[in-house]
Amino acid sequence: MTILWVDDEIDLLKPYTIFLADKGYKVETASNGQDAIDMCREKMYDIVFLDENMPGLSGLETLARISDMRPNLPVVMITKSEEENIMDMAIGNKITDYLIKPVNPNQILMTLKKHLHKREIFSEQATTNYRQEFAQIGMQISDRLSAEEWKELYKKLINWDLKLNEADNEMHEMLRMQREEANNMFVRFVKNNYESWVNDADNRPMISPDIFKKKIFPLLDAGEKVFFVVIDNFRYDQWRMIQEVLTDFYTFDSDELYFSILPTATQYARNAIFAGLMPLQIKKMFPMLWVDEEDEEGKNMNEEELIRTMLERYRRPIPFSYHKLNNSEAGEKLIEQLHKLEKNPLNVCVINFVDMLSHARTESKMIRELANTEAAYRSLAVSWFRHSSTFALFKELARRGFKVVVSTDHGTVHVDRAIKVVGDKNTNVNLRYKVGKTLTYNKKEVYEVTNPTSIQLPAPNVSSTFIFAGGNDFFAYPNNYNYYVSYYKDTFQHGGISMEEMMVPIVTMSAK
Repeated sequence: MTILWVDDEIDLLKPYTIFLADKGYKVETASNGQDAIDMCREKMYDIVFLDENMPGLSGLETLARISDMRPNLPVVMITKSEEENIMDMAIGNKITDYLIKPVNPNQILMTLKKHLHKREIFSEQATTNYRQEFAQIGMQISDRLSAEEWKELYKKLINWDLKLNEADNEMHEMLRMQREEANNMFVRFVKNNYESWVNDADNRPMISPDIFKKKIFPLLDAGEKVFFVVIDNFRYDQWRMIQEVLTDFYTFDSDELYFSILPTATQYARNAIFAGLMPLQIKKMFPMLWVDEEDEEGKNMNEEELIRTMLERYRRPIPFSYHKLNNSEAGEKLIEQLHKLEKNPLNVCVINFVDMLSHARTESKMIRELANTEAAYRSLAVSWFRHSSTFALFKELARRGFKVVVSTDHGTVHVDRAIKVVGDKNTNVNLRYKVGKTLTYNKKEVYEVTNPTSIQLPAPNVSSTFIFAGGNDFFAYPNNYNYYVSYYKDTFQHGGISMEEMMVPIVTMSAK
């Protein structure tokens, strides 16, 4: 790597250049700002050390000219002065770092590591740490974990996924295999426990119908103005990335996971959140608000009314608003209305972009290319958030002092293994769960529920059966099998059983 060092007393810095040469760096020097600018114009450098106090062109003037010409070139200012206005001007010209004279060789070396080798060092350290923890995580996976322990394990796996983002392929493959193993054990855990969860509200981890009772109502009771934002099809790893964007505006009072109900699909999971009931209970108590699988009308057209019935059931006749955002224009209109919504104790907002992104990734070749890995898919979601009206909405909610609860109805999982299923023409089209009366499948490959009412699901017919795909599986029909498999392999789907679909974020935030 090549360093350009600019100082009007450059001859006095000979010991530094010798020291850096011994460390494997090539150092070129300039004694004034104009020479430095000319050298940067003719050659690419990895970093520039720039004296602030030079005759002729000052360090700040040289910095501005170099930044205009090479905006991505790191420049470290070296100064005798700690005056605030000089630092402000340097930072305004996108200084990378600064050092106060006199500097010692180790300070220079640490600065180089921080700005030229940070990613490499971080990746190497993360790789070493993951290798050391690999066996421990494997032991956890094979253990009989509780619901809370599963949440902690999933958080740990996501932490490593984010940390190893820059690591080599071997590490990614190790982590992929470990997550696959964990998902296989998680499917077994859900099979063993799910029926008891949905039928015993007092002795279960938090699931979809519990969200308002456990997370929203306590805030309302404390007199908070609550804005509940549900981002459809939103995963914990995506939240972790978006959380970084929000840290300048919010403190995070709680950052938890809850379990989405089955099927992990909007029709079931989001209706359960807004009704505070399981789907079978909704159909029995409010049949006019439940839409069956075979019905052609939209499955989530009654969400506002479901919220109203829940508030009435809990004897909370409070004013509230409900909004569904399908595009940036809708978000901008909501921001314009916020001054009117401040009087409401509760405002609820559904944001559909991530769900649309997931479907677009399946259907659009261009989006597939942009999001061809889980890391790229995360990055695309974060890029949308940064440049969308949703980010503007969150900033405005912080400015107005709302207590914000962010969550989702379910997550999504990357699928790559097809399993065969046969059903009649009335069978639903979801790739991760099927419901029908004449399904043919391998029982060992699915979670089979022959009596839907046992898990609080309405059955379209007396003989209807639900089956759920687990891990990275998806359902494919034997007809035109190869085309079907090639089209849907390596897409993101939801509806079944996986850590990514079922363990999803719910976060309470306060404005800074």
